[in-house]
Amino acid sequence: MQRASRLTRELSLLTTEPPPGITCWQNGQLDDLRAQILGGVDTPYEKGIFNLEIIVPERYPFEPPKIRFLTPIYHPNIDSAGRICLDVLKLPPKGAWRPSLNISTLLTSIQLLMAEPNPDDPLMADISSEYKYNKQLFLLNAREWTEKYAGQ
Repeated sequence: MQRASRLTRELSLLTTEPPPGITCWQNGQLDDLRAQILGGVDTPYEKGIFNLEIIVPERYPFEPPKIRFLTPIYHPNIDSAGRICLDVLKLPPKGAWRPSLNISTLLTSIQLLMAEPNPDDPLMADISSEYKYNKQLFLLNAREWTEKYAGQ
C-alpha cells in the first residue's frame, strides 16, 4: 500500500514538475514505467531521444528500481542490453541506493552520467578505453549512434 501511494505521488510530481529533459509515465501497471531522456546540449547525445524502461520492485523504496535503456547508446557505462553501471541503482554495500532517493533523482543521475561518463567503472571496456585514449573517436561514434538510434 505504501509503495503504491509513494509511486503515485512520484509519478504525479514527474508529470507536473519533470526535471529538464526528462519525461516519465506509466506503461500499463503502476510498477512498469517508461521514461525519455533528451541528450544534453554539448554532448555527443545532443538531439537524441533515449527511451528507458523502469521496473519497480515489490520492496520499493527499500530496493532500487531496475532501469535500462531501450534505445541503443554508445557509452562506457551502458552495455548493449541497456544495463546501466551507476552506484545509485545498486543496494549497499556496493551501491549507494537509499530509500530517500526517488525515480526523478535516478533519472537525473542517469542524465548526468550520459553527460559525464565514468570510464574507471565501465561496463564496456572497449568503449571506456576509447573514451580515455581516443576521445575524438569516442565522440564521433557516440554521435553516429545517437543519429542512427535516437534521432527523431
